[in-house]
Amino acid sequence: MHQMNPIDVVAAIIKREDYYLLAKRNKDKYMGLKWEFPGGKVEQNESFKEALSREILEELNVNIQIHSKVAEERYQDEEINITLHYYICSLIDTDIVLSEHEAIEWVKKQDFLKYEFVPGDGDITSLI
Repeated sequence: MHQMNPIDVVAAIIKREDYYLLAKRNKDKYMGLKWEFPGGKVEQNESFKEALSREILEELNVNIQIHSKVAEERYQDEEINITLHYYICSLIDTDIVLSEHEAIEWVKKQDFLKYEFVPGDGDITSLI
């Protein structure tokens, strides 16, 4: 296996009252149909927060307020090598329009166990 440098990926833990926004990955993507906190790759010359705002606008068609970084998680397998950066966020807009995901759900923390998360995202659910 060739060694790749890890790619920085940002993820939004979007919270509304006692609920968290989970997004179901596109069935045609790697780890398709698993649940995740939405986000994506950081582009060159982009800050983590800029990347997160852009990705959420692209994927969910909403603007977010980014509050604080809560976790950093490394994940590597045969396909990917990433460093995930998780931020607690809240929605500025409320009308979510999906452009990439199969579905979204607002979920209480105690119900996370009912969902099959992508690796990494499942690991940090205990931290939020």
